[in-house]
Amino acid sequence: MLKRCIYILLLIASPLLAFSNDGSAALFKKGNDLYQKGKYKDAQTTYQKLVDDGYQSIALYYNLGNSYYKTGDIAPAILYYEKAHKLSPGDEDINANIRLANTKTADKVEAPQEFFITKWWHGFILALPADTWAIGGVLLVLAGFGLFILYRFTNSVAIKKTAFFSAIAALIIGVCAAFLAGRQTHYFDSHHDAIIFSSTVTAKNAPMATAKNAFVLHEGTKVEILENNGTWIRVRLINGTEGWVTVGDAKEI
Repeated sequence: MLKRCIYILLLIASPLLAFSNDGSAALFKKGNDLYQKGKYKDAQTTYQKLVDDGYQSIALYYNLGNSYYKTGDIAPAILYYEKAHKLSPGDEDINANIRLANTKTADKVEAPQEFFITKWWHGFILALPADTWAIGGVLLVLAGFGLFILYRFTNSVAIKKTAFFSAIAALIIGVCAAFLAGRQTHYFDSHHDAIIFSSTVTAKNAPMATAKNAFVLHEGTKVEILENNGTWIRVRLINGTEGWVTVGDAKEI
């Protein structure tokens, strides 16, 4: 329970710390100004400095992805769109840009049909950012306790009834929201995805250069990382095909 509370507090704090000083905020604004002027390479350099300094935000990743897309660098564009997606999976602008960027990749891998209940559940837990679920959950739990205090000290029977049932509802919904925040984080933690950065990659059947060729991948393709031995990573495509590529061929989202 303590770990869950700490986790929720971190989720709440993370967006507030995205640009926690004037220097980083000014740098982000500079990147935006450069982008608006069509200086996409300069915007990339500016945004990338923030990323390299450890800053994370939906807007930073999204804008950096856009600047790479504008210069035709599809692999890094998809990488940063996907990073933005992890922070805000229900954002339709981000999802639309991911779909658009994927039309520029050479590999067209078809995903198997997802069971409708699984698809509905994933769509539900990914409808809002995890920090939104967490903040909403905490606020509702606090409101529930506040209503219980009102129930305890008010003398009005009508207010007592309203406060009691409202408190129960707020606590239940708040706990459910916190649960959804945890499930969304677990979903992304259990899917270690990466983007292929090499122009052409021949995946192998085993983690060695002399192994038989399995299939060919191209820049911008998204893969799931199943195993990493430090030199080779075992990857799986959305259609279930598996193979080994070198660590340098892909960047983890």
